[in-house]
Amino acid sequence: MKNNKLAHRGVSDTFYKGFIYVVLFALAIIIIVPVAWAFMASIKQDIEFYANPWALPKGFYLENFVNAWQKAKMGSYMLNSVIVTVIALALLLVIALPAAYVLARYKFKGSVILNLMFMAGLFINVNYIVVPIFLMLNNGDKIVRSFLGHPIFLNNLFILALVYAAMALPFTVYLLAGYFKSLPREFEEAASVDGAGYFRTMVQIIMPMAKPSIVTVILFNFLSFWNEYIISMTLLTKPGLRTLPVGLMNLMAAQKSAVQYGQMYAGLVLVMLPTLILYILVQKKLTQGMTMGGLKG
Repeated sequence: MKNNKLAHRGVSDTFYKGFIYVVLFALAIIIIVPVAWAFMASIKQDIEFYANPWALPKGFYLENFVNAWQKAKMGSYMLNSVIVTVIALALLLVIALPAAYVLARYKFKGSVILNLMFMAGLFINVNYIVVPIFLMLNNGDKIVRSFLGHPIFLNNLFILALVYAAMALPFTVYLLAGYFKSLPREFEEAASVDGAGYFRTMVQIIMPMAKPSIVTVILFNFLSFWNEYIISMTLLTKPGLRTLPVGLMNLMAAQKSAVQYGQMYAGLVLVMLPTLILYILVQKKLTQGMTMGGLKG
């Protein structure tokens, strides 16, 4: 009887594992095929799309990338995206690291309320409040224009980076605070005995120990900022200030009507390539860092 149960359990486990593998394989195909097709389409000549769009490219027509980079101004859009992403990450780390450390390691009057406010921020999707943000900045520009003669809030890469940093702040504080709580307090006590203050302890002792979680925060938010579209499209209306996703959407609309599909897919590859390379290189650290977060009671 016991052997029959074990045999039945073994068959069930085998069936379950087989089912999981089939599902994972199907998901991999669903993801890989469109990406591979976009890469192949980016090196095709436009005439090849009329015969059979699914056929393999006859050669490597790299002129599509040159046209997308220069004529479609994808290089300028990429530079804007780099500037916004770097500033947003810098602002986010400067604000989130001390905030997460203080909330995780110290109890003070109002700390519970601050924790609840950051937790509540996890449930706010900034895309749903982008119109109020735009109206607030637009009203601010009306006031500033009366003093300076020109607006400073809209069409400003720094303001966009500031909005990105604020958007990512709740989750970043949540993740970092969870990791800080897992660190033993003996390190801080030893630093205090050696005469180190709170700030020095945080910078020289705690932050190096929290490097895996900090790397995860940087990578996760880089992917989010780099691919963001709605906020950037709303707050940046000047063509020269567009970020890469907004520039790509305009390129796709223009080249689709101009029947220049190769250049359109080359622009798509230029957007995808940095994130794909980064994710492939650091996917293990990203997964490990995500499992380190989470607030403990």
